[in-house]
Amino acid sequence: MLAEHGSLATARRLLRSPAVSDGFAALWERGRLDLTVEALVVQPRFAELFTAAEIEVARHRLEQFGWSAAVV
Repeated sequence: MLAEHGSLATARRLLRSPAVSDGFAALWERGRLDLTVEALVVQPRFAELFTAAEIEVARHRLEQFGWSAAVV
């Protein structure tokens, strides 16, 4: 997906999906939500690249899987 669409478009595609990706689930199982696209999207240094709605989707998904906003 990255090779075909690039990093930003891939991130947006993943955020538009109604469910988390297989990669997100695999990282959750390994206790590494910090490596997900969602974890990157909520970082202040990337805020200007995403809409408020995209950031909210990312934050919501992380919280659903036990990610603390204090970690970000």
